[in-house]
Amino acid sequence: MSGKTVNSAIVLLIIGNAMALISDVFIKLLEPGAPVFQFAFLRSLITLAFLLPLAGQLDRKNLFAGLKIHAFRAHIHLAGIICMVIALGNLPLATANAVFYAAPILVMVLSVFLFREKLTPLSVTAVFSGFAGIVLILRPVEFNWAAVAALASAFALAINAVLVRQLPKQQTTVHKLFLNYLLILPAAGALAWWEGAQWNSGMLISAMGSALFILGYNITVLLAYRQVDANQVTSAEYTGLIWAVGIGWIWFGEVPDLWFLAGSLMIVVPLLLIGLQQRRRSPARGFNPAPVPRHSTGPLSGATIQSARECRE
Repeated sequence: MSGKTVNSAIVLLIIGNAMALISDVFIKLLEPGAPVFQFAFLRSLITLAFLLPLAGQLDRKNLFAGLKIHAFRAHIHLAGIICMVIALGNLPLATANAVFYAAPILVMVLSVFLFREKLTPLSVTAVFSGFAGIVLILRPVEFNWAAVAALASAFALAINAVLVRQLPKQQTTVHKLFLNYLLILPAAGALAWWEGAQWNSGMLISAMGSALFILGYNITVLLAYRQVDANQVTSAEYTGLIWAVGIGWIWFGEVPDLWFLAGSLMIVVPLLLIGLQQRRRSPARGFNPAPVPRHSTGPLSGATIQSARECRE
């Protein structure tokens, strides 16, 4: 499946989002009280090892171009991973993922403050509806540190997505990911050492499984977005929430309630409407050999969701 047609790209995104949810399952299956910093370090180290065979795509002459932005994004990414582990370990799988989907909304808000971008009436509606949806899902009576962690993870995703435009445009995706994980390791290793938890093979397996499936997700996304206009297929990204509900229900016995369903619709529907609006403004071109739009400079582009989820890699 090459992703050269709209239908094949949609199928790739559906499969990819399922793989991302399997990565989340590996995290959720960690034992209660599992060392979070050790997991973050191991997953980052393993992901870096998985990227080594692709080292040919690195610009070795300008390996550390944009170092300050890379370093800042790397440490925001690390904070996002830690918060994500806490959220997935203490919230239902679907609830945590629904909050993660607030990241594109936060991207819109940050872009207004950082880049003076103007929001359309529909975008403003999406912002307010999305935040109201988060309140419905979490509900103040159930608001706890896990909910705070989920929101912090979404915020980290949004910051990293907005900062993508500050990175050197000539760098490949592999280059950006390689530097990201390379710069994460010192801080993650120091935190794991400070945590002082005993090393165990179970943690290694969980970290390897999570890293493998999230990289599988990224491969499907690269194939899907490389040759098809993003606004034609991005709505397929929301199937991740369907996978979260299904896997959570079947595997963990987490039955979604009406509050969750209403809140999820308030988050997702306005974003889908934005995608449809963009599709009308930008007629389908069929083939798009341009660079992968995951690093698009426009926060309201069709690839907003994918960019905002970059911290999960």
